[in-house]
Amino acid sequence: MSIALPVPAATPRLLRWWWVPALALAVVVLAALAPRLLAGADPLAADPLAALQAPSAEHWFGTDQLGRDVFTRTVYGARYSLAIGAASTLLSLVAGGLVGLLAGLAPRWADEVLSRALDVLSAFPEVLLALLFIAFTDPGTPSLILAIALAFAPRYGRIVRAETLLVRRSGYVEQAVTFGLSRARLAWRHILPNVLGPLPILATIGLGTAIVNASALSFLGMGPQPPSPEWGAMLSESRNYLRVAWWSAILPGAALTVTVISLTAVGRRLQRRFEGRH
Repeated sequence: MSIALPVPAATPRLLRWWWVPALALAVVVLAALAPRLLAGADPLAADPLAALQAPSAEHWFGTDQLGRDVFTRTVYGARYSLAIGAASTLLSLVAGGLVGLLAGLAPRWADEVLSRALDVLSAFPEVLLALLFIAFTDPGTPSLILAIALAFAPRYGRIVRAETLLVRRSGYVEQAVTFGLSRARLAWRHILPNVLGPLPILATIGLGTAIVNASALSFLGMGPQPPSPEWGAMLSESRNYLRVAWWSAILPGAALTVTVISLTAVGRRLQRRFEGRH
């Protein structure tokens, strides 16, 4: 059982080289878990006398407007971006999955109510929905995580509902009902294991989108506040210096791009393996 997602024409060629994005993703994860192995400097250490220095042997990717090492900040920024993306994806997966499971198992009237709620939330662009949530809270990392989770929950909820209805109408589930199996036991033993199959793969692909949206909101000042070395915040700080210090934006932008492409490629590869296509 699987969820069909559109695959760009160029993706199969990229998937044959899936180990390349997998290796890049491993480096990003290493940077998030053990940044000192890649960069030993302090990402918050400022040196006004070294502000806006071009790439050199001392500063591989130059310095920003406060004299902070761009390479070090980008390495440490992986922790912020991956943590925000992973936390928001997990929350949206759990919340959306529970709502979708309830909608698929509930009586028709309750299914209609929950389905229409998911449809209403899905009608809003994800970034706009996240912005509306943050507008009623204070900007910061916790609000950003909750906002992205709320924006992404409907997509997982609708998938889980569709899968639940499909499994619920299968022969072995109908046979279990005739044997008098309770609704809770039926959901736990027969429906949930089959519904959960494609969700980790979809979450891997969705993680890249969550990171992009988190960086976009951080760029607007809705996420981690300066001097936190989050990729979106770094891009926001460097936008006023592109003419004189383009390097301050190149590395965080490249790290964000490579991470999202790697997550998408690995997720597509896992999806093809799950569907039995190699």
